[in-house]
Amino acid sequence: MSPEAAQPVARHPMIDGFGFEVVGGSPNGPRLGRLSTPHGLVETPVFMPVGTQGTVKGLTPDQVLGTGAQMVLANAYHLAIRPGEEAVAALGGLHRFMGWERPILTDSGGFQVFSLAELRQLDDDGVSFRSHVDGATVRLTPERVLEIEAALNPDIAMVLDHCAPGSVGLGEARAALERTMSWAERTVRHREKVTSVSPLAVFGIVQGGIHESLRREASERIAELPFDGYAVGGVSVGEERDVMLRSIPWGTHALPVDRPRYLMGVGGFEEFRVAVECGIDMFDCVIPTRNARGAYLFRLTGGPIRIRNSVHKRDTGPLEEGCDCLACRHYSRGFIHHLYLRKEMLGYTLGSIHNLRVFHRFLERARAAIAAGTWERFREEMAPLEAEYRPPAR
Repeated sequence: MSPEAAQPVARHPMIDGFGFEVVGGSPNGPRLGRLSTPHGLVETPVFMPVGTQGTVKGLTPDQVLGTGAQMVLANAYHLAIRPGEEAVAALGGLHRFMGWERPILTDSGGFQVFSLAELRQLDDDGVSFRSHVDGATVRLTPERVLEIEAALNPDIAMVLDHCAPGSVGLGEARAALERTMSWAERTVRHREKVTSVSPLAVFGIVQGGIHESLRREASERIAELPFDGYAVGGVSVGEERDVMLRSIPWGTHALPVDRPRYLMGVGGFEEFRVAVECGIDMFDCVIPTRNARGAYLFRLTGGPIRIRNSVHKRDTGPLEEGCDCLACRHYSRGFIHHLYLRKEMLGYTLGSIHNLRVFHRFLERARAAIAAGTWERFREEMAPLEAEYRPPAR
């Protein structure tokens, strides 16, 4: 049997209205994919800007689209807190609420199990949060989360999972894996009882911490469940960077090649390259916009810029030569430096536009290399860029 013939395939069809096909490269990566949704086609590998509260901070939907974004992410937990899923539904659903006509994925709140650990109580049935807004108790179960997401009406909904810190030992990681699997099975059963205005794809999640045996086991077990796509979660949550990169293929090895694969909450040039080589199709991360608000701007050539530094005060050039983003086409580096020093909102907007465009440009080049069969050349060309943004060894 050939290596390609031996790759696992899904045992269940995707829900009506969705499809995925590998159209180039190797089935297990690097690969080109086409994800079809009720709100349009997505070419993968793809980066999803994060709009936690229903907006990518500081940007209009048209500006987000102009960076090259094909789909965005919102957070069901935060939207259920404010303004509430009923309010979003009354305002026409998440697409109309956000003013975004292309695909949307909602995260379930599993990351908040990790990030809001001091505000929550966890048990096998679900998780209770003390609201960060007013202190009220918010109870999430796999069933409740799916109902919230159905009311929000995105294109893709993530199951509730137990995202444990990356540093936990084998026992705690095992417990998080088992809880995640139990919740995934409950989501599958409850799915038949939940209706949404338009078709809703649901993705399962691989957990397992930094433990290879658990990650591999989790990928095998989640692949048995009838999800429309599969995600690798619990990555970049406090573990060492080299361990994080090494763990990605452990979580993908048994995932069906004919379903989209999503690496949750991870972004960066080396991270993209490593994950694409493992057959990852989808990414999200707050890094480009969060770093832009902190005056740290990315480039594909020349290394990063700290735009508040005085060296940029009289610079008439763009943030990056050859970049086609709005900031680089219309504004000088000196002007953007001035905006940041004066804390003008336009500065943060232009920085965010630029950083998002850099991430999209990287993946556009990656897709072109896969299509042309020149991945190894692309890999070599990007090696200096990866080194520029790699944190120093401890």
